[in-house]
Amino acid sequence: MKELRQLPILVFTFAMVACGTPPAEKPSAVAELANETDFKDVLNHPDWSKNAVIYEVNIRQHTAEGTFKAFEADLSRLHEMGVDVLWLMPIHPIGDKNRKGSKGSYYSVKDYQAVNPEFGSMQDFKDLVNKAHSFGMKVIIDWVANHSAFDNVWTESHQEYYLLDSLGQLQPPLGTDWWDVAQFNYQNEELHKAMASSMVFWLKEADIDGFRCDVADMVPIEFWEYARAIMDEEKPVFMLAEAENPRHHDKSFDMSYSWELMHIMNELAKGEKTLDDLHNYMLKEDTNF
Repeated sequence: MKELRQLPILVFTFAMVACGTPPAEKPSAVAELANETDFKDVLNHPDWSKNAVIYEVNIRQHTAEGTFKAFEADLSRLHEMGVDVLWLMPIHPIGDKNRKGSKGSYYSVKDYQAVNPEFGSMQDFKDLVNKAHSFGMKVIIDWVANHSAFDNVWTESHQEYYLLDSLGQLQPPLGTDWWDVAQFNYQNEELHKAMASSMVFWLKEADIDGFRCDVADMVPIEFWEYARAIMDEEKPVFMLAEAENPRHHDKSFDMSYSWELMHIMNELAKGEKTLDDLHNYMLKEDTNF
């Protein structure tokens, strides 16, 4: 239990959108798949991830050019700032169907094994990762496992991966206004395998070091545990959950967000809470994690 209490919690001091949709239910259809996976009793957190400074990168907005190559030129400065881990927002091609705005949302993924051509080529991305590694920095990428673009390559070849409506049509995640993305169906065992395989693709193809996982609580924990076990066979990875669920730390994630602490700190700054509130929160987290 001592190790669990020392698990890091990622604290954000800026606002991010939190989803109120309840977590997906445990998929009975993948029970055998989970049982066949050689899960570790305790995760081995990469040493480089402890006390690390994580810097979020929005490739499109970071430079005037909005490309991997242009961002690569800034690595030396970020290294001097003390950045240890670069977290790149989604780098995949963005869907065209039901697109929001002229450029679309990064979180509407059209192909899980390709890069957004507006950022550059796959080789440009590999060069960026290699350059970051030369500075001793690690690279993780945003991973959107709960939903994809309506014109994702899987919508044609594997529509069974998706949760269809009563008319057999693709549909957005229930209870959201995310009408530019289609909901996956994690009752399907083959989806687990395909999604995990796509994550391993980036470890092999580009030598990245892990993932920041979007709306992690909307994806069954069984998938994350399965995917982590598969990835750790390839190389030690670092996994950051956009969630604050203690169960994620059992077998899948190294770090979580801390939404509640963010709100407490904001209210402390406004004089609406006291240090007693902060102390009580810390006691609760020490127990939960």
